[in-house]
This record gives sequence, structure tokens and C-alpha cells, in this order.
Amino acid sequence: MAPSGSRRVKKGCRRVLYWIPVLFIVLLVAWSYYAYVLQLCVESIEDTGEKVVYLLVYHVVFIMFVWAYWQTIFTKPRNPLKEFHLPCTDKELLEREDRGESQQEILRRRAKGLPIYTRTNSGAIRFCDRCQLLKPDRCHHCSVCDKCVLKMDHHCPWVNNCVGFSNYKFFMLFLAYSLLYCLFITATDLRYFVTFWTAGGRAHFRLKEYLNGLPDTQAKFHILFLFFSASMFSVSLASLFIYHCWLVCKNRSTLEAVRSPVFRHGTDKNGFSLGFSKNFHQVFGDELKYWPIPVFSSLGDGCSFPTCLVNLDPEQPSSPTGSNPVDGGAAEGCHFPSNPLRESQSRLLTTALSWTESDTAADKDKGASNAGMTTENEA
Repeated sequence: MAPSGSRRVKKGCRRVLYWIPVLFIVLLVAWSYYAYVLQLCVESIEDTGEKVVYLLVYHVVFIMFVWAYWQTIFTKPRNPLKEFHLPCTDKELLEREDRGESQQEILRRRAKGLPIYTRTNSGAIRFCDRCQLLKPDRCHHCSVCDKCVLKMDHHCPWVNNCVGFSNYKFFMLFLAYSLLYCLFITATDLRYFVTFWTAGGRAHFRLKEYLNGLPDTQAKFHILFLFFSASMFSVSLASLFIYHCWLVCKNRSTLEAVRSPVFRHGTDKNGFSLGFSKNFHQVFGDELKYWPIPVFSSLGDGCSFPTCLVNLDPEQPSSPTGSNPVDGGAAEGCHFPSNPLRESQSRLLTTALSWTESDTAADKDKGASNAGMTTENEA
């Protein structure tokens, strides 16, 4: 077999293996649906009112959980815009030049008109050799997907997808609804689990009598195992959900929590934090009605992010809201961003640095009033 054919076979096998964790989750959820709806609610619960309430609440949570999970899996990670890709002329220059300052000069010239403020640890322009592009802020190359992903958080094997700008809200809702799903099952199944479990400590003759009063053996097994699995998943999901809530509040990704972003002035773990409210809106959007629904409502384009830094890179565009023309012959006539910003996005970006403008204005007014007082005193 040809080497290229062998690589294709290996790549196909890896793709199949990547879906195994997702298949495990799907089968587990399908079993939990059967165990809860049929074995617990239909077969075990005798009170009609309790049964109806449990089934209604369960199906609402179940639908939202499956919807969020679907969106997290099948929403493609967003990649950098064409403005960040090197043109053919710059690629040829990079190939001809030796690795070092000459290449960095080419990359700096190309990045001059782009909203790129982060650097490598050595202070160099972040460049992806695989994708041949300048990495936007918070963008990273995923070795599994083999592409650069905007605001990459991590590659999650349980969804077989990169969690990033395009689906981070869906991932948060997936964690929230899956946690709610497990907690609801644990709470409603607890009474029947305790009844079954405490029966095990009784005398043998009373145990047999008690078990005959419960549903059949198959239902007993499902009720017992359903509680164990739901409670265990609740603990792990709660810890993961709380951690990502903390990341949202701090406006950090998992990668940025492990390694803080580097700016021109140095490392700053809070460089992208704008305060709790703006950080939350950046992920979930401005409209409250879309927050609990797995539809895209995040602010921004994923390529540029407002920062809390006062001393921005002087070589980069200073206005995060306008279109920044890219310098250089190959990039002449190119503007970023290519699409006009939504009103909500513009408000977020403009208010991010409004405090600096207000402070400047206040200083000017203070200076003018002091000058006026001095003139009056002299008079």
C-alpha cells in the first residue's frame, strides 16, 4: 500500500476512535431515559400526579440537555479570517529568509494593520507554520482538528470537537443542563433508592418479604444503578461547571488559565477581563431571552477582543471598534473586520475603554478649573 494510502487509513481509523466517547455518552443517556421513564416513572411510581410532574420536568430538562449537546458537537470551530492568512508573496519571502529577525520583520509588517496584541513568550509575533497565518489574539492551533481555532478553550473528547468561540456558550449550557439532568434524577430517585438500599440491612426473612413488595428485579436494578450513575456524574459535572463559570467571570479560556497571555508589556492573566458583567455578556450576549437557549448569541467576531490594558501596543490599531486598514502592498484595500459590528458588539467594545476616556476628560476639566482659579487669584 502506498504511504499516502496508509496515512488515509490511519486518519480514518483515528476519526472512528474519536467518536467512541460520544457514542458512550449517547448510549448512557439512552439507557438513563429508559430507566427513568419506563422503569421508575411508569412501572414503579403509583401516584399519578407525581408521575406526571416528574415526566414533564424530566422531558423539559432532557430536551434542553440533548439540544445543547448536539450544538456543542456539530457546531464547527470558527477559523481566522482571510486577513490573517499570509499572501503568496509573504510566504515566498518567509521561505527565502533564514529563521530569525528577518522573518519576524516580515510578520511584524503584516501584523501592523491587524488587531493583534498578544505575543509569544519571547515577544515574537504568533505565527502558525501549519496553517500559514498570523494567530489572532486567543487563537491556538488544535493538533487533533489540525486547524487554528478562534478563542480556543480546549479539545473535548466527549463532544469530539474543539470548544472555542463558536460553541463555548453551547458547551456551558451543555454542562449546566447535564448537571441539572443528573441532579433531577438523583433527587427524584433518592426515595426509592434509600428504600431499596435500607432493605439490604434487614434480616433475611424480612428482606424477601420487602422485595416482593417492590417492582420486578429488573426495575430494582435500574433504580439502583440509575441513582449511582447520576450521583457520580453530578459530582464531576458540578466541579467542571463551577470551574468554567469561574473562567467566564474572569474572561479566560482553559489554555489562558494554564498559561497566561503575553502582551507587548509582558504577561497579564487579566488582560482580557472587563469586569463580571461584560465578561458574561461576551459569552452569552446582551439579550436575556437567548441566555438559556443553545443558539449563538456571543458578542464579537472571535478575531479581536477588547482588553483592560491602558498601554496598548503602539504599533497596532488603537480603535477596537472601527475598521483597520492593513498596511503593505499585498494587503492594500483590506479592512478588518470584514463585516460591520453589531450594535451590541460595538457597545461592548467601546465601553471597554470608556473609563480611560472619562478619566482623561476629567483630568482635562480639572486642569481647566485649576487654571481658572489661578487666573482669578492673580487678578
